[in-house]
Amino acid sequence: MMRLYWPTLLLSILPHTSNSEAGICHVQSTPPMVAPQTLVNGKWTVGEALPSDMEVQDVFGCCIPVDEQSCGMKPAVIGKMPQFTTTDTLDVLENAKTAWNGGMGDWPKMGLKNRINAIETLLEELMHKRSEIVEILMWEIGKNQPDAESEFDRTISFARQLIQVIQTHPEFGAAKWTSLGSTRTFIKRAAVGIILCLGPYNYPLNETYATLLPALLMGNVVILKIPTVGGLVHLLTMEAFQKALPPGVINFVAGRGRSTMPPMMQSGVIDGLAFIGGSNAADSLIKDHPRPHRLKVFLQLEAKNMAIYLEDLFTQENRKALDNAIKETVLGSLSFNGQRCTALKQIFVPREHSAIVASMLVQEVEALRVGLPWQTFQGDKYSQITPLPDQSRVTYMQQLIEDALLKGAKIMNTNGGEIIGGAQSTLMVPAVLYPVTPEMRVYHEEQFGPVVPIAEYDTLDQILAYAREGKYAQQCSIFTAGGSNYDAQRALDSLVNIFGKVNINSQCGRSPDTVPFSGRRSSAMGVMSVLDALKEFSIPTVVSYKDSDDSLSQKIVEDLEQTSQFLQPVL
Repeated sequence: MMRLYWPTLLLSILPHTSNSEAGICHVQSTPPMVAPQTLVNGKWTVGEALPSDMEVQDVFGCCIPVDEQSCGMKPAVIGKMPQFTTTDTLDVLENAKTAWNGGMGDWPKMGLKNRINAIETLLEELMHKRSEIVEILMWEIGKNQPDAESEFDRTISFARQLIQVIQTHPEFGAAKWTSLGSTRTFIKRAAVGIILCLGPYNYPLNETYATLLPALLMGNVVILKIPTVGGLVHLLTMEAFQKALPPGVINFVAGRGRSTMPPMMQSGVIDGLAFIGGSNAADSLIKDHPRPHRLKVFLQLEAKNMAIYLEDLFTQENRKALDNAIKETVLGSLSFNGQRCTALKQIFVPREHSAIVASMLVQEVEALRVGLPWQTFQGDKYSQITPLPDQSRVTYMQQLIEDALLKGAKIMNTNGGEIIGGAQSTLMVPAVLYPVTPEMRVYHEEQFGPVVPIAEYDTLDQILAYAREGKYAQQCSIFTAGGSNYDAQRALDSLVNIFGKVNINSQCGRSPDTVPFSGRRSSAMGVMSVLDALKEFSIPTVVSYKDSDDSLSQKIVEDLEQTSQFLQPVL
């Protein structure tokens, strides 16, 4: 019999001031305004210089206070996005074809050293835009200032790590001739072709650049489809790209997906697809390609990551381990409002201890600061729960919550699921749902928002069956007190054959960027890391000759080494 370290724990919940509307309507804020702009074939065009017949569309950001008395809020217009037609899109595709030129364009033939120099120039130019990019991340997708700054800085750091790997790794800039019997070989990675890159709204800079920059460095030509939500940040980068890269190496396409994506894929010109988003959209894009067998595909898709609490946590001597599990679960579930593919989206707890865990999670959730992205509490502490990017996300969260309530779950925290600021606001108080059962949608669907579902289990076999039979397989987290725990060992040895990453006593996550980030089933195709991303967007390419008594081949190779860009070392 396990001994609980407290005799009873009431499930009563006290209101917390962070969930109150008090103070939110008094936050002073002035929305930014990003002018519409395009970058096509090296030409950067802004505002009134755009073609007169090009449609532009208002972009709405987070809620701002409009009425202090009633605390009403509404979305603010913070920029304008060009809307490409099918004709515009096909013109972009022609520019990309010219820049690639069947692999013989200036950029793919350029030496690695020169491409690195160009990307370093890009990074320098982007640094000048840091404050603007941080501001728009706050206003458009609701990221608080520390998180927005972290996203920008991590992106620059990722790029610099890419460059370091290219300079020193034997598959890239440090490639050398080797002997294999009578054959001398030089193996170095080269470009794939024209890459269509689509990034997500939740990390529009970091996750997009985690595919875009490796693709560019390896000599590919890139077409970047700007996302409908989270797209303004890409407008702010266009000038930097125009200054750093040759014409046509990168082109931006903005507008409705139906007008832009199918024509490019149906052309058969796209050689690689880098897509971070939903699996249904990825399937549709791949099916549009007339020769999918030759399409290089890199996908980072959905996930329903589990937190698994093991029985050994619930003893007096293991209080510290349980406290850590609660802390990591809240971080994993609600960092950036749960809008991360790596978020913990299903919490499994032994049935006899589930009420205790629900109460502990409620206490932590109610202590979170709920407010606007630029709002601070107690001087320098920013909001931890911020507005969702648009009403569609709010509607989906409400549908999942309502379905769970109808089927027996309860919202455990005060004001959970409520919207602060009126009907047009998207600032949602997190909802802790308990108990969640297999009949409920949220048990199976990825919420991608501030909903924390707690499910009970009786045996570890139930958890393993959920993992084995699920649609997604990105990551999971096992929380245990350690020691010679058979359940922990059994869970680990079973789950490593299902998920791309198993975390012990910590939330799921992508970092550090040097570690492979992968997934199985409908969660991913391809591996993301500093090294793996470079490999995903390149092909091992071999130059060889016969090493014989005849010195002619050796002399030819020595001459080529002096002039060939491909054979040149980086350092």
